[in-house]
Amino acid sequence: MTKKTLTFRYAERKDTALILKFIKDLARYEKLENEVVATEALLEEWLFEKNKAEVIFAVAEHREIGFALFFHNFSTFLGRAGIYLEDLYVLPEYRGFGYGKEILQKLAAIAVERGYGRLEWWCLDWNRPSIDFYLSLGAEPMSDWTVYRIAGDTLKELAAPEIQPED
Repeated sequence: MTKKTLTFRYAERKDTALILKFIKDLARYEKLENEVVATEALLEEWLFEKNKAEVIFAVAEHREIGFALFFHNFSTFLGRAGIYLEDLYVLPEYRGFGYGKEILQKLAAIAVERGYGRLEWWCLDWNRPSIDFYLSLGAEPMSDWTVYRIAGDTLKELAAPEIQPED
């Protein structure tokens, strides 16, 4: 296969099933498939009703060959918003042609057009091909920072003192 011209489009409500498919494909690649609890209904609610994240599709030959799901964060140090890239995925048969780079270039262009201060994401420590790719683009690992997470029952327990039972 030779490299095809890539175009981009923003996801619409009718794309919810495709978004979920890409999420599951990425989770399978990351060996985290058992952690996916998202459903089409949840994605539709949070992406298209509550507008909490955006999705762009990379399209080649009238086919969605990759996607990026991102949302806005805020840097108090910069005093402006940024883009946090939650997921980036390219179908296996389309890897090695530079499409991942083009997706990141598109996200960088969106950030610049919107006046944002940065584009950031996390990468699994074992994913050496992706790490090498990101470094080749000039991305800097944030080695002085550790990610912390509270979720599920622990999140509910932490919130409990603030949540008053309804009468």
